[in-house]
Amino acid sequence: MKVLIVGSGGREHAIAWSVAKSSKVDKIYCAPGNAGISEYAECVDIGAMEFDKLVAFAKEKEIDLTVIGMDDPLVAGVVDAFEAEGLRVFGPRANAAIIEGSKAFSKDLMKKYNIPTAAYENFTSPEAALGYLETAKMPIVLKASGLALGKGVLICNTLEEAKEGVKTLMLDKQFGSAGDTIVIEEFMTGREVSVLAFCDGKTVKCMTSAQDHKRAKDGDQGLNTGGMGTFSPSPFYTKEVEEFCEKNIYQPTIDAMAKEGRPFVGVLFTGLMLTEEGPKVLEYNARFGDPEAQVVLPRMKNDIVDVFEACVDGKLDEIDLEFEDNAAVCVVLASDGYPESYEKGFEITGIEDVNAKEGYHVFHAGTKFVDGKLVTNGGRVLGVTATGQDLVEARANAYAATELVDFANKYKRNDIGKAIDEA
Repeated sequence: MKVLIVGSGGREHAIAWSVAKSSKVDKIYCAPGNAGISEYAECVDIGAMEFDKLVAFAKEKEIDLTVIGMDDPLVAGVVDAFEAEGLRVFGPRANAAIIEGSKAFSKDLMKKYNIPTAAYENFTSPEAALGYLETAKMPIVLKASGLALGKGVLICNTLEEAKEGVKTLMLDKQFGSAGDTIVIEEFMTGREVSVLAFCDGKTVKCMTSAQDHKRAKDGDQGLNTGGMGTFSPSPFYTKEVEEFCEKNIYQPTIDAMAKEGRPFVGVLFTGLMLTEEGPKVLEYNARFGDPEAQVVLPRMKNDIVDVFEACVDGKLDEIDLEFEDNAAVCVVLASDGYPESYEKGFEITGIEDVNAKEGYHVFHAGTKFVDGKLVTNGGRVLGVTATGQDLVEARANAYAATELVDFANKYKRNDIGKAIDEA
C-alpha cells in the first residue's frame, strides 16, 4: 500500500520510520518532510496547510492511507477535506481536534463531564482577566487558548508577573490570535506525565508513558520550547495511577467527545499532573507528541499501520497494543539561542555513527540538504534517541550518542531524565 505522511518534524520522522517497518507498505510519501525522512519516504514540496494540493496529490498517487502528524492542519480541518473526497486518513476531524485547538473548549468539556483538572476561568477581555487576578492566589498559570507551538503557557509567581502575562498574551499578541481567549488556572504541583492513546471514536488503547522537558535550560529554567527531550516510561506512572486515569480520564474523555457529537479518531495526547489529590489533566493534544513520539514509537511492537487502520475502521478493540520491556531517552540537539534567535545553515556530521548502533535512532527535526551536505534548518535540529534495559542505561546511551553528532552551534540540555534518579 501507499502511505502519505503530512508534516516535517522529528515526530513525522519517527512516524515514517515506524511505517517503513510495516510489511504492508511499499511506498511512502511525506509532505513536506525533511532530510532525515527522505531516507524512508519521497518528500513532496507541499505545505501541511495546503489542503487542496494535498488532496489532489493523494488522489493522483492513489494513496491508500494519509497520516496527519501536525496540529495546525488537524485543527483547520485537513481530515474533513480528505474525507470529503472519499480518502482514508488517520487523525481527528476539526470538530474533534478542537480539544487541542481551544484550551477553553477542553477545560469546559472537563468541567461538564467531571474529568479531574485544575480550577480555571476563561477570559476574552483583558480587563476582566486583570480584575480576576487581583483576588487570585499566586502562583497562577496563564494559557493562550489557541495553538501556540507548545509555548503559550506562562507560569506567574507574582501578581505583577501575571498582569504582564495578560498583556503579553492578549494585548501584545505574542502568539497572535491564539491569545484572543486565555485560560487562567490554578497552579498545580507534582510530577508531569504524558500519555498518548490510539482512539477510534469509542475505544481507547493507551501507549506507554513518557515525560517531556519543555524548558530550554537545565533545571527547568529558561523559556518554554517545543520540547528539549523525553524519556519513556515514566517511573512515576504506576499501575495504580494508570488504572485511575483509564477509568476517570481517558475513556470518559472519548465518551464525552462522542456525546458532544465530536467522535475522536486518532491519537489523543493527555498531559497529566500527578498531584497530591490524584492525577489531573494539564492539557490535551490531538496528535502524537513531539518529542514523545521519538521515545514511544521505538518501543512499540505492533505494526503501526495495522493500528492506524483499526482506528479508521472503528475496530481498535481488536488490537492488542504491545510495547518492549525496556526504556528510551531522547535528547534534542538544538541551535544555540532557541527558542528565540539562532543561526542556521551549519553542516551536521556524525549521524551515521549513531544510526549504525543497534537501538539508536537520530530523528531529524530542522534539517535540509544544501549542495549534498546536511545542514541545520531550525531551532530543534535533531532528536537523539537511545534505548536501554532501563532508564538509567537508556539515558547514558542517549547522552553518549549526542557526543558523536556535531554542528557549529549545537546546544542541548544536560539533565534530560534526571528525575529518573529520584524515582
